[in-house]
Amino acid sequence: MHNLNNRHRLCSARPHLLWQQKIRQSFLLALCLCTFKAAAQANDQMTPIATPAQTQAIELGTPALPGAVAQESWHSQYGSRFVRNVTVATLTPVLPAPGKASGAAVIVAPGGGFRTLSMDNEGWDVANALAKQGITAFVLKYRLNQTPADMAGFQQAMHEMFSGTARRPPRPDPATMATQLAPQLEDSRAAFALVRSRAGEWQVDPKRIGMIGFSAGAMLTMATTLVGKDAKPAFIANIYGPLDAVTVPADAPPLFVALAADDPFFANGKFGLIESWHQAKKPVEFHFYEQGGHGFGMYPKTTTSTGWFAAFTNWLTMHGMFKPKT
Repeated sequence: MHNLNNRHRLCSARPHLLWQQKIRQSFLLALCLCTFKAAAQANDQMTPIATPAQTQAIELGTPALPGAVAQESWHSQYGSRFVRNVTVATLTPVLPAPGKASGAAVIVAPGGGFRTLSMDNEGWDVANALAKQGITAFVLKYRLNQTPADMAGFQQAMHEMFSGTARRPPRPDPATMATQLAPQLEDSRAAFALVRSRAGEWQVDPKRIGMIGFSAGAMLTMATTLVGKDAKPAFIANIYGPLDAVTVPADAPPLFVALAADDPFFANGKFGLIESWHQAKKPVEFHFYEQGGHGFGMYPKTTTSTGWFAAFTNWLTMHGMFKPKT
């Protein structure tokens, strides 16, 4: 009888103990979520940082940016480094290991609305990944539109730009690109000229120099292809850039495009660029990922958009860019 009574008391107490356990688990879960949210918010903040060492960067020698007053400055956000108020354009070579260079090269143009550049996620990280596979990469730090020198003013300017997502006007036509992006086009053309002039030193085939751009960098890539005169990239990649229809040049290079269906900037319009290239019977490959948002770049995300880089290198392989230089 004594054992039965003890067992009865234990059984009666068990629901109360289980309830306390659930409360503790819920509290711990809430604490973890709050900690994660706080960490994410901290990661989201723009934090000024010192200018990183760029010992390999080569000044392109393009003219001074007209009307520039604010000086170049750097900040971190989303675990990546960004630069703004660039007034002196540079090109940073990222070379494959000795004996691994295929002869192909890519000029990498980061994005940032022509107000900032995502130098890690859309620049150096991309270049390093390409170099590991034998593609000689060059990160283009092109000149930018001036923004307020103080961080608060810059944050407000970026907020105003992004808050008008749904009201953004159509992307400019080639003639307008030539005017509005004149400094950036000078920089990209100078980058191509520099790589070709030192092709022997960098083990680059002058006929296999392409360009990849992200967001605003994709706009610059398209402008370089359409109105860049002597640049003439051998292949191009537009990563979450505008996809408006264009008049395709007779010597248009192969085009690779990657975009997420939930991109707030460029996924809600027509895919005229793809149609233009296809109707002109020029090589084009388009990857439209279900999720990924805007600016996924090289960030480690759980979405299939992370597959864009493997798809891009497979595409380069198909076009013979990984064949050793002969």
